[in-house]
Amino acid sequence: MEFALTEIQQMVLETARSFADNELLPNAAATDKTGTFPAAAVKTLAELGFLGVAVDEKWGGAGFDNLSYAIAMEEISRGCASTGVIMSVNNSLVCDPIKKFGDDFQKKRWLTPLAQGRRLGCFALSEPGSGSDAAGMRTTAILDGDDYVINGTKNWITSGKEADVCILIAHSDPSERHRGISAFIVDRQESPYGIGKVEDKLGIKGSSTTSLVFDNVRVPAVNRLGAEGMGFKVAMSTLDGGRIGIAAQALGIARIAFEEALAYSRERSAFGKIIGDFGAIREMLADMATEIDAARLLIWRAAVGKDRGENFGKHSAMAKLYASEMSARVCHKALQIHGGYGYVKEYNAERHVRDARITEIYEGTSEIQRLVIARATQVAFDTSQS
Repeated sequence: MEFALTEIQQMVLETARSFADNELLPNAAATDKTGTFPAAAVKTLAELGFLGVAVDEKWGGAGFDNLSYAIAMEEISRGCASTGVIMSVNNSLVCDPIKKFGDDFQKKRWLTPLAQGRRLGCFALSEPGSGSDAAGMRTTAILDGDDYVINGTKNWITSGKEADVCILIAHSDPSERHRGISAFIVDRQESPYGIGKVEDKLGIKGSSTTSLVFDNVRVPAVNRLGAEGMGFKVAMSTLDGGRIGIAAQALGIARIAFEEALAYSRERSAFGKIIGDFGAIREMLADMATEIDAARLLIWRAAVGKDRGENFGKHSAMAKLYASEMSARVCHKALQIHGGYGYVKEYNAERHVRDARITEIYEGTSEIQRLVIARATQVAFDTSQS
């Protein structure tokens, strides 16, 4: 694997880091405290091309690769985890499936404004009664003339309050499980749906998480994404790519937690010496630095695999599993290094712990990632033995 970044990738890194340092980091604590959607930051993401990083320029995107996307996601999430997940959803869960499965009409009508940041998207798969068991969803989309009539409720929708385009996964043939699922582009202006409860969350407070309510919502059949019955494939393929973004988000959260803990260890004194000179603190910092680098290598491998057109699902699951659990460990140690100050909101350590926790849950829990990895490993083993 080539470790040197290209000129474009280096430019993406520097641009994202500068934006994070100058605009996101100074406002991240206030965003968390007020739970306010970071509209100004999202507007700048659009101007920088970061809402359609890997979308072709033909369709309004920046035209960069998925490694550039992972690099940008790490830097943006280091600055503000809430802004990071808004960026991740629009890129990975909305632009990516339209880019991969959409026709030219759909790309022109929705992908272009989404990639340009003129519109914002969300992804609706989970339901109140089905999370990891995606095939157990109860939302239906029944064909009626030239429209599908959609009924059901979707849960845990990131950017659900602000988004005006929704990638919806629903049963078009309720008699089947995953074979009866289809995917749709639901335009909120064209097919108004309800915004349900806005969740009061532990972390990532600047990003809204809502339920979406569909009550006889009519969606034109031309909005179906891919063939009928192809929705489960669309959803699983989309999540494979989305896990790279969430892994990069977890990495960014861990990095800022580590950087702040390192700085604190050089300032705080105890027993007549800087605490960073104590062996226990130095060992924690060494472990944190090692885990952060290891996670980045896993993420980059998955991103490069996607760029090469390889089957990257196992690698994205590995990256997401390790990076999310790593982030929780690093943030825990960062708070511990801060001691009592880590437990109060005057410092950022407690926020990083709260923000990191969700990365082990959304876009596939750690348990689901282990299942994906185990299945892929078993298939590889069986193939090698045949």
